[in-house]
Amino acid sequence: MLEKISHLIQEIEAELIDSAEKAEQFRLKYLSKKGILNDLFEEFKTIANEQKKEVGKHLNILKQKAQEKFDLAKENLENSVNTEELNIDVTLPGEPFSIGSHHPISIVRREIIDVFSRIGFTVAEGPEIEDDWHNFTSLNFPPDHPARDMQDTFFIEDEIALRTHTSSIQIRVMENQKPPIRILAPGRVYRNEAISARAHCFFHQIEGLYIDENVSFADLKQTLLYFAKEMFGEETNIRLRPSYFPFTEPSAEMDVSCPFCKGKGCNICKGSGWVEILGCGMVDPNVLENCSIDSKKYTGYAFGMGIERISMLKYQVKDLRLFSENDLRFLNQFKSVL
Repeated sequence: MLEKISHLIQEIEAELIDSAEKAEQFRLKYLSKKGILNDLFEEFKTIANEQKKEVGKHLNILKQKAQEKFDLAKENLENSVNTEELNIDVTLPGEPFSIGSHHPISIVRREIIDVFSRIGFTVAEGPEIEDDWHNFTSLNFPPDHPARDMQDTFFIEDEIALRTHTSSIQIRVMENQKPPIRILAPGRVYRNEAISARAHCFFHQIEGLYIDENVSFADLKQTLLYFAKEMFGEETNIRLRPSYFPFTEPSAEMDVSCPFCKGKGCNICKGSGWVEILGCGMVDPNVLENCSIDSKKYTGYAFGMGIERISMLKYQVKDLRLFSENDLRFLNQFKSVL
Protein backbone atom coordinates (compact mmCIF):
# COMPACT_ATOMS: atom_id res chain seq x y z
CA MET A 1 0.00 0.00 0.00
CA LEU A 2 2.94 2.34 0.65
CA GLU A 3 4.06 1.86 -2.94
CA LYS A 4 0.58 2.72 -4.19
CA ILE A 5 0.49 5.89 -2.02
CA SER A 6 3.94 6.97 -3.29
CA HIS A 7 2.81 6.49 -6.88
CA LEU A 8 -0.36 8.55 -6.26
CA ILE A 9 1.66 11.42 -4.72
CA GLN A 10 3.78 11.61 -7.86
CA GLU A 11 0.64 11.43 -10.00
CA ILE A 12 -1.05 14.29 -8.09
CA GLU A 13 2.05 16.48 -8.34
CA ALA A 14 2.13 15.96 -12.09
CA GLU A 15 -1.56 16.81 -12.61
CA LEU A 16 -2.15 19.97 -14.68
CA ILE A 17 -5.27 21.87 -13.63
CA ASP A 18 -5.75 24.82 -15.98
CA SER A 19 -9.52 24.98 -16.26
CA ALA A 20 -12.63 24.67 -14.15
CA GLU A 21 -13.46 21.38 -15.85
CA LYS A 22 -10.10 19.83 -14.98
CA ALA A 23 -10.43 21.06 -11.41
CA GLU A 24 -13.77 19.31 -11.07
CA GLN A 25 -12.34 16.14 -12.65
CA PHE A 26 -9.47 16.22 -10.17
CA ARG A 27 -11.86 16.58 -7.23
CA LEU A 28 -14.04 13.70 -8.39
CA LYS A 29 -11.03 11.47 -9.04
CA TYR A 30 -9.26 11.99 -5.73
CA LEU A 31 -11.40 13.80 -3.15
CA SER A 32 -15.03 12.78 -3.69
CA LYS A 33 -16.82 10.00 -1.78
CA LYS A 34 -16.23 7.71 -4.72
CA GLY A 35 -12.69 8.90 -5.28
CA ILE A 36 -9.35 7.16 -4.88
CA LEU A 37 -8.59 8.61 -1.43
CA ASN A 38 -11.87 7.40 0.00
CA ASP A 39 -11.14 3.90 -1.33
CA LEU A 40 -7.66 3.97 0.22
CA PHE A 41 -9.05 4.90 3.63
CA GLU A 42 -11.47 1.98 3.38
CA GLU A 43 -8.57 -0.28 2.48
CA PHE A 44 -6.57 1.15 5.40
CA LYS A 45 -9.03 -0.44 7.84
CA THR A 46 -8.00 -3.94 6.69
CA ILE A 47 -4.21 -3.71 7.04
CA ALA A 48 -2.26 -5.17 9.98
CA ASN A 49 -2.07 -3.08 13.16
CA GLU A 50 1.73 -2.91 13.11
CA GLN A 51 1.59 -1.21 9.67
CA LYS A 52 -1.15 1.29 10.46
CA LYS A 53 1.13 3.98 11.96
CA GLU A 54 3.45 4.15 8.97
CA VAL A 55 0.73 3.74 6.33
CA GLY A 56 -1.57 6.24 8.07
CA LYS A 57 1.21 8.85 8.08
CA HIS A 58 1.77 8.57 4.33
CA LEU A 59 -1.96 8.38 3.66
CA ASN A 60 -2.48 11.73 5.43
CA ILE A 61 0.38 13.26 3.43
CA LEU A 62 -1.33 12.09 0.22
CA LYS A 63 -4.66 13.57 1.28
CA GLN A 64 -3.02 16.88 2.27
CA LYS A 65 -1.21 17.19 -1.07
CA ALA A 66 -4.38 16.43 -3.02
CA GLN A 67 -6.41 19.00 -1.07
CA GLU A 68 -3.69 21.67 -1.38
CA LYS A 69 -3.38 21.05 -5.11
CA PHE A 70 -7.14 21.43 -5.58
CA ASP A 71 -7.45 24.55 -3.34
CA LEU A 72 -4.55 26.33 -5.05
CA ALA A 73 -5.86 25.56 -8.53
CA LYS A 74 -9.35 26.74 -7.55
CA GLU A 75 -7.99 30.02 -6.13
CA ASN A 76 -5.90 30.69 -9.24
CA LEU A 77 -8.84 30.02 -11.52
CA GLU A 78 -11.13 32.32 -9.51
CA ASN A 79 -8.58 35.14 -9.57
CA SER A 80 -7.73 34.82 -13.21
CA VAL A 81 -9.56 37.00 -15.73
CA ASN A 82 -10.68 35.66 -19.03
CA THR A 83 -9.66 38.57 -21.25
CA GLU A 84 -11.41 37.11 -24.26
CA GLU A 85 -14.77 37.02 -22.48
CA LEU A 86 -14.29 40.60 -21.22
CA ASN A 87 -13.14 41.77 -24.64
CA ILE A 88 -9.94 43.32 -23.25
CA ASP A 89 -6.93 44.00 -25.41
CA VAL A 90 -4.04 43.46 -23.00
CA THR A 91 -1.60 45.06 -25.48
CA LEU A 92 -3.21 48.50 -25.06
CA PRO A 93 -1.59 50.97 -22.60
CA GLY A 94 -3.31 51.22 -19.21
CA GLU A 95 -5.67 54.03 -18.25
CA PRO A 96 -3.87 56.87 -16.42
CA PHE A 97 -4.41 57.32 -12.70
CA SER A 98 -6.06 60.51 -11.52
CA ILE A 99 -3.41 62.74 -9.92
CA GLY A 100 -4.13 64.61 -6.71
CA SER A 101 -3.61 68.36 -6.44
CA HIS A 102 -2.07 70.68 -3.88
CA HIS A 103 -4.50 72.95 -2.08
CA PRO A 104 -4.07 76.59 -3.18
CA ILE A 105 -3.56 77.65 0.45
CA SER A 106 -0.70 75.14 0.77
CA ILE A 107 0.79 76.31 -2.53
CA VAL A 108 0.81 80.00 -1.54
CA ARG A 109 1.96 79.24 2.01
CA ARG A 110 4.96 77.38 0.63
CA GLU A 111 5.72 80.16 -1.86
CA ILE A 112 5.69 82.81 0.87
CA ILE A 113 7.96 80.71 3.09
CA ASP A 114 10.33 80.11 0.17
CA VAL A 115 10.60 83.85 -0.54
CA PHE A 116 11.46 84.78 3.05
CA SER A 117 13.70 81.75 3.63
CA ARG A 118 16.01 83.15 0.94
CA ILE A 119 16.76 86.13 3.21
CA GLY A 120 17.27 84.17 6.41
CA PHE A 121 13.80 83.63 7.91
CA THR A 122 13.05 80.28 9.54
CA VAL A 123 9.64 78.76 10.37
CA ALA A 124 8.32 78.62 13.96
CA GLU A 125 5.09 77.00 15.12
CA GLY A 126 2.85 77.17 18.18
CA PRO A 127 -0.45 75.89 19.63
CA GLU A 128 -3.83 76.85 18.20
CA ILE A 129 -5.36 76.99 21.71
CA GLU A 130 -3.75 79.89 23.54
CA ASP A 131 -3.85 81.58 26.94
CA ASP A 132 -4.67 85.25 27.43
CA TRP A 133 -1.04 86.24 28.04
CA HIS A 134 0.33 84.98 24.72
CA ASN A 135 -2.70 85.94 22.64
CA PHE A 136 -3.48 89.37 24.09
CA THR A 137 -1.74 90.78 27.18
CA SER A 138 1.89 90.34 26.10
CA LEU A 139 1.01 91.95 22.75
CA ASN A 140 -0.08 95.18 24.42
CA PHE A 141 -3.85 94.60 24.14
CA PRO A 142 -5.52 96.60 26.91
CA PRO A 143 -8.15 94.83 29.07
CA ASP A 144 -11.01 96.68 27.33
CA HIS A 145 -9.80 96.04 23.75
CA PRO A 146 -12.68 94.94 21.44
CA ALA A 147 -10.73 91.88 20.25
CA ARG A 148 -11.19 90.34 23.70
CA ASP A 149 -14.96 90.47 23.31
CA MET A 150 -16.89 87.28 22.49
CA GLN A 151 -17.96 88.88 19.21
CA ASP A 152 -14.36 88.52 17.92
CA THR A 153 -12.81 85.63 19.86
CA PHE A 154 -13.77 81.99 20.43
CA PHE A 155 -13.21 81.58 24.17
CA ILE A 156 -12.91 78.05 25.54
CA GLU A 157 -12.88 79.27 29.14
CA ASP A 158 -12.07 82.53 30.92
CA GLU A 159 -8.37 82.80 30.05
CA ILE A 160 -8.18 80.26 27.21
CA ALA A 161 -9.21 80.87 23.59
CA LEU A 162 -8.58 79.76 20.02
CA ARG A 163 -5.77 82.00 18.83
CA THR A 164 -6.92 85.03 16.85
CA HIS A 165 -3.54 85.56 15.16
CA THR A 166 -0.16 83.82 14.91
CA SER A 167 1.48 86.69 16.81
CA SER A 168 1.29 84.39 19.84
CA ILE A 169 4.02 82.28 18.20
CA GLN A 170 6.24 85.36 18.04
CA ILE A 171 5.80 85.89 21.79
CA ARG A 172 6.71 82.27 22.55
CA VAL A 173 9.86 82.56 20.42
CA MET A 174 10.91 85.86 22.06
CA GLU A 175 10.38 84.33 25.51
CA ASN A 176 12.65 81.39 24.75
CA GLN A 177 15.24 82.74 22.32
CA LYS A 178 17.69 85.60 22.57
CA PRO A 179 18.12 88.04 19.65
CA PRO A 180 18.91 88.01 16.83
CA ILE A 181 15.52 86.51 15.93
CA ARG A 182 14.27 86.16 12.36
CA ILE A 183 11.21 83.90 12.09
CA LEU A 184 8.03 83.26 10.14
CA ALA A 185 4.92 82.10 12.01
CA PRO A 186 2.38 80.41 9.71
CA GLY A 187 -0.82 78.79 10.93
CA ARG A 188 -4.58 78.65 11.18
CA VAL A 189 -6.38 81.30 13.25
CA TYR A 190 -9.96 81.72 14.44
CA ARG A 191 -12.30 84.69 14.79
CA ASN A 192 -15.99 84.85 15.55
CA GLU A 193 -17.13 86.36 12.26
CA ALA A 194 -20.05 85.69 9.94
CA ILE A 195 -19.06 83.50 6.98
CA SER A 196 -19.32 85.26 3.64
CA ALA A 197 -17.50 85.60 0.32
CA ARG A 198 -14.91 87.84 2.01
CA ALA A 199 -14.80 86.56 5.61
CA HIS A 200 -14.66 83.26 7.50
CA CYS A 201 -14.55 82.06 11.09
CA PHE A 202 -11.15 80.46 10.44
CA PHE A 203 -8.41 81.39 8.01
CA HIS A 204 -4.63 81.17 7.62
CA GLN A 205 -2.01 83.76 8.51
CA ILE A 206 1.71 84.02 8.15
CA GLU A 207 3.55 86.55 10.27
CA GLY A 208 7.18 87.62 10.29
CA LEU A 209 9.41 88.92 13.07
CA TYR A 210 12.96 90.29 13.02
CA ILE A 211 14.65 91.41 16.25
CA ASP A 212 18.26 92.61 16.40
CA GLU A 213 20.36 95.67 17.12
CA ASN A 214 19.76 98.73 14.92
CA VAL A 215 16.78 97.31 13.01
CA SER A 216 14.90 100.18 11.35
CA PHE A 217 11.68 100.90 9.48
CA ALA A 218 13.81 101.15 6.33
CA ASP A 219 14.78 97.48 6.82
CA LEU A 220 11.09 96.57 7.08
CA LYS A 221 10.22 98.50 3.92
CA GLN A 222 13.04 96.91 1.92
CA THR A 223 12.10 93.42 3.12
CA LEU A 224 8.46 93.87 2.11
CA LEU A 225 9.40 95.38 -1.26
CA TYR A 226 11.57 92.34 -1.94
CA PHE A 227 8.67 90.04 -0.99
CA ALA A 228 6.17 91.87 -3.20
CA LYS A 229 8.43 91.72 -6.25
CA GLU A 230 9.19 88.03 -5.72
CA MET A 231 5.53 87.16 -5.17
CA PHE A 232 3.77 89.31 -7.77
CA GLY A 233 6.49 90.22 -10.30
CA GLU A 234 9.46 92.55 -10.67
CA GLU A 235 7.27 95.45 -11.83
CA THR A 236 5.29 95.47 -8.56
CA ASN A 237 5.39 98.60 -6.38
CA ILE A 238 4.36 99.02 -2.76
CA ARG A 239 3.04 101.85 -0.60
CA LEU A 240 2.81 102.08 3.18
CA ARG A 241 -0.10 103.87 4.85
CA PRO A 242 -0.10 104.86 8.55
CA SER A 243 -2.23 102.57 10.71
CA TYR A 244 -2.56 101.29 14.28
CA PHE A 245 -1.86 97.92 15.91
CA PRO A 246 -1.41 97.48 19.69
CA PHE A 247 1.85 95.56 19.29
CA THR A 248 3.68 97.79 16.77
CA GLU A 249 4.61 101.48 16.80
CA PRO A 250 4.75 103.03 14.26
CA SER A 251 2.34 100.80 12.33
CA ALA A 252 1.37 100.68 8.66
CA GLU A 253 -0.84 98.93 6.13
CA MET A 254 0.94 97.83 2.97
CA ASP A 255 -0.60 97.96 -0.50
CA VAL A 256 0.81 96.50 -3.70
CA SER A 257 0.18 97.84 -7.17
CA CYS A 258 -2.68 95.80 -8.57
CA PRO A 259 -1.18 92.71 -10.27
CA PHE A 260 -4.11 92.50 -12.69
CA CYS A 261 -4.36 96.02 -14.11
CA LYS A 262 -0.75 97.02 -13.30
CA GLY A 263 -1.99 100.05 -11.37
CA LYS A 264 -4.35 101.38 -14.04
CA GLY A 265 -7.56 100.60 -12.13
CA CYS A 266 -9.94 97.61 -12.35
CA ASN A 267 -12.75 95.93 -10.41
CA ILE A 268 -10.25 93.96 -8.30
CA CYS A 269 -8.57 97.11 -6.94
CA LYS A 270 -11.84 99.09 -7.14
CA GLY A 271 -10.27 101.50 -9.60
CA SER A 272 -7.54 102.66 -7.21
CA GLY A 273 -4.66 100.71 -8.75
CA TRP A 274 -3.66 99.42 -5.27
CA VAL A 275 -4.56 96.31 -3.25
CA GLU A 276 -4.00 95.99 0.49
CA ILE A 277 -2.21 92.76 1.46
CA LEU A 278 -0.71 93.07 4.95
CA GLY A 279 -0.14 95.02 8.14
CA CYS A 280 3.28 95.79 9.59
CA GLY A 281 5.29 98.01 11.91
CA MET A 282 8.12 98.30 14.39
CA VAL A 283 7.70 96.06 17.45
CA ASP A 284 6.41 98.13 20.37
CA PRO A 285 9.04 98.45 23.15
CA ASN A 286 6.45 97.22 25.67
CA VAL A 287 6.16 93.93 23.77
CA LEU A 288 9.94 93.48 23.87
CA GLU A 289 10.03 94.19 27.61
CA ASN A 290 7.15 91.75 28.21
CA CYS A 291 9.40 89.07 26.70
CA SER A 292 12.46 90.14 28.73
CA ILE A 293 14.23 91.68 25.73
CA ASP A 294 16.04 94.95 26.36
CA SER A 295 14.14 97.53 24.27
CA LYS A 296 17.00 100.03 24.64
CA LYS A 297 19.43 97.64 22.98
CA TYR A 298 17.21 95.82 20.50
CA THR A 299 14.61 96.91 17.98
CA GLY A 300 12.62 94.92 15.49
CA TYR A 301 9.85 94.81 12.96
CA ALA A 302 6.85 92.55 12.45
CA PHE A 303 4.40 91.95 9.64
CA GLY A 304 1.41 89.72 9.05
CA MET A 305 -0.73 88.71 6.11
CA GLY A 306 -3.69 86.45 5.38
CA ILE A 307 -2.71 83.57 3.11
CA GLU A 308 -6.25 83.46 1.70
CA ARG A 309 -5.92 87.13 0.76
CA ILE A 310 -2.72 86.48 -1.19
CA SER A 311 -4.25 83.35 -2.78
CA MET A 312 -7.34 85.28 -3.90
CA LEU A 313 -5.15 87.87 -5.59
CA LYS A 314 -2.78 85.36 -7.13
CA TYR A 315 -5.49 83.09 -8.58
CA GLN A 316 -8.33 85.65 -8.95
CA VAL A 317 -10.61 83.76 -6.55
CA LYS A 318 -13.61 85.91 -5.65
CA ASP A 319 -15.20 83.77 -2.91
CA LEU A 320 -13.23 82.96 0.25
CA ARG A 321 -15.51 80.00 1.03
CA LEU A 322 -14.14 78.03 -1.92
CA PHE A 323 -10.91 77.41 0.00
CA SER A 324 -12.67 75.33 2.67
CA GLU A 325 -15.52 73.59 0.79
CA ASN A 326 -13.44 70.74 -0.75
CA ASP A 327 -15.13 71.19 -4.12
CA LEU A 328 -13.13 69.04 -6.56
CA ARG A 329 -14.16 71.26 -9.47
CA PHE A 330 -12.26 74.06 -7.76
CA LEU A 331 -9.32 72.03 -6.41
CA ASN A 332 -8.65 70.20 -9.68
CA GLN A 333 -7.70 73.52 -11.27
CA PHE A 334 -4.47 73.43 -9.25
CA LYS A 335 -3.23 70.03 -10.45
CA SER A 336 -0.57 71.59 -12.64
CA VAL A 337 0.67 73.93 -9.90
CA LEU A 338 3.73 72.56 -8.09
